[in-house]
Amino acid sequence: MLEVITSLLVRTIVAGTPLLLGTLGEVTSERAGIMNLGVEGMMSVGAVTGFMVTFITGNPWLGLIAATCAGALISLIHGFVTISLRANQVVSGLSLTMLGLGLSGLWGKPFIGRPLEVRMAPIAIPGLSDIPFVGDILFHQDAYFYLSLLLGLIVWFGLKHTRAGVIVRSVGENPKAAEAQGINVVRIKYICVMIGGAFAGMAGANLSTAYSKSWIEGMTSGRGWIVIALTIFARWEPSRAFLGAYIFGGIFVLQFVLQPLGISPNLLAMLPYLTTLLVLLGHGLSKSGKRSMSAPATLGEAYIRGGR
Repeated sequence: MLEVITSLLVRTIVAGTPLLLGTLGEVTSERAGIMNLGVEGMMSVGAVTGFMVTFITGNPWLGLIAATCAGALISLIHGFVTISLRANQVVSGLSLTMLGLGLSGLWGKPFIGRPLEVRMAPIAIPGLSDIPFVGDILFHQDAYFYLSLLLGLIVWFGLKHTRAGVIVRSVGENPKAAEAQGINVVRIKYICVMIGGAFAGMAGANLSTAYSKSWIEGMTSGRGWIVIALTIFARWEPSRAFLGAYIFGGIFVLQFVLQPLGISPNLLAMLPYLTTLLVLLGHGLSKSGKRSMSAPATLGEAYIRGGR
């Protein structure tokens, strides 16, 4: 029984890691007031870029770096359209998702059915991995898990306890006041959008170079949309993103646990997305909207430099 529980928890962490990475990036972007609904597209570009580079070089670390850069670069499209051109953030994000899915399908077509010879393998932490039960769950994971924990702590500490974090939050809450204090609001917004894109690209690479052994078109399977719901669930707080990511990771694993019981696979496949809808419904029914959920005051609003 203990082995079964251990296996379920390990798979939950594996499934939750890309969600955590994506959520941390979206929290950073939205804290600066930029809503990016293009997470699915950025994750797809990161997944195909990471897979291609890993397949060609045989080095999953290079795949991780390339995917991170690809996610950051494609996010600049959203940044330019919404920050410089001040276009609607929802429309731009949806367009970025469609663009990313299209590009990943095009670039990945030659690699369909060609498995990786080398992928990001689990790393056993000496000494800690030998601890009964806990060692197998927490200290025998791939690098993406350890990286997600480290980055999560950095984002949490950075937003909460550093001057840079105060600047990011002030830009999202009151950019005009931030500008009056000499802060370059446009630059901060661009940086946060790129950080969000980099995290999404990293999450995509996790799916294609660690979670899976081969490239499959559409392998993100709606995880980008779940990331957006998790950002709301986390109330724009990095610390809560950990909880949400692993809860949803457990829901993904639950599909496979319940299949032997004869439940329809189509019904089980709906579980993560049904949960996503319930999270959004709960947010919509909250009595005072986004302010009660600690959302940045100017989230989704165009910023006009020097405006009053």
